[in-house]
Amino acid sequence: MLPEFKIAQLRHFVWVAELKGFHAAAEKAHRSQPAISLSIKDLEGKLGEALFEKLNQKTTRAELTPFGQQFLLQAKELIAHHDRVVEDMVLLAENKTGHLRLASVPSIASRVLPALLSEFVGETPDLHVSFFDDNSNAVLKMVEEQKVDFGIAHLFHEQEHTDKTFIPIWEDRIGVVCPNDHPLADSTELHWKELRKHRLIGNGTSRLLEDSEARPLLGASQFYISNMISLIAMLEAGFGVTTLPWYAFPQESKTLTFIPLKTPTVIRRIGIVTLNSRSLTPPAKALVDFILARSQQGDQT
Repeated sequence: MLPEFKIAQLRHFVWVAELKGFHAAAEKAHRSQPAISLSIKDLEGKLGEALFEKLNQKTTRAELTPFGQQFLLQAKELIAHHDRVVEDMVLLAENKTGHLRLASVPSIASRVLPALLSEFVGETPDLHVSFFDDNSNAVLKMVEEQKVDFGIAHLFHEQEHTDKTFIPIWEDRIGVVCPNDHPLADSTELHWKELRKHRLIGNGTSRLLEDSEARPLLGASQFYISNMISLIAMLEAGFGVTTLPWYAFPQESKTLTFIPLKTPTVIRRIGIVTLNSRSLTPPAKALVDFILARSQQGDQT
């Protein structure tokens, strides 16, 4: 017979592991240290393996065993799933219509989704929405780990994602972004080799070039900045130039210029990503249908 885990015990284990000690975990749990130690011992008994190298209450630092390191990931996943279920049920008990979770790349999150979500939520005022924005890799990971109902992202190699369904909706072109007073700023279009003469800044979307003839640029970037706010600040300060998709270019900027990259012409496709093995919740399906309907009307192109 399989052991039955208590969520409280799993939380105690994660806190001891993350805080590196039973005393700190006890303070976080508002329990006594002996109570936390007993909770962990009971969990170890169910598992049949030790989770920590030292279980002496006087030990100030708790180190995970190799088994404990493996179990930590699973425990976090179980807790996250439990909390999502509880949150959804609480909303239903409060006569809410449900909870919708989605993640999107920042460009679509800032340029397209505000208007779409405003209209959609206006028709479903009791819907609770959790929204996350991050790069495509992070969005895909949230989809895979079922932390969100669906994602909006670019698949770098679609053939490697047979476990997902991808519905392309938006397209934008890759270009070079530089300050208005930069030597490249007066160009109407650029060849990738022209960028070799200038300091390059890599970013989360630079990977879009890896399957093109501009691939050598990926190894030529002197700096890499993943955060878009920091990237824009460095560009505005004249620190260098970068490549970005059109949707990611800050339209409100009065100091930066976007120059289309002609050779090669690289197009980014962004769309809705779902897991094949998981059906969408009614609120998630309603939003997906809403986005598709609006995109077919041409409102978001």
